[in-house]
Amino acid sequence: MTLHLDGWRKSSRSGQQTDCIEVGHAPGLVGIRDTKNRGGGTLVVDRAAFDAFLARAKGNRTS
Repeated sequence: MTLHLDGWRKSSRSGQQTDCIEVGHAPGLVGIRDTKNRGGGTLVVDRAAFDAFLARAKGNRTS
């Protein structure tokens, strides 16, 4: 089975920085990869798990 992730983007908060991660998506899944080494592998997680991670991270913001 071949997984095709698309819509890759990095956070708008990273500006011109190149030391970032970017996320892509497929139905029900989110891919996470390093912008400096896109061919080095992709972590794929369930969309619900990723959404829970984001909610938790945003809930702990100090600014």
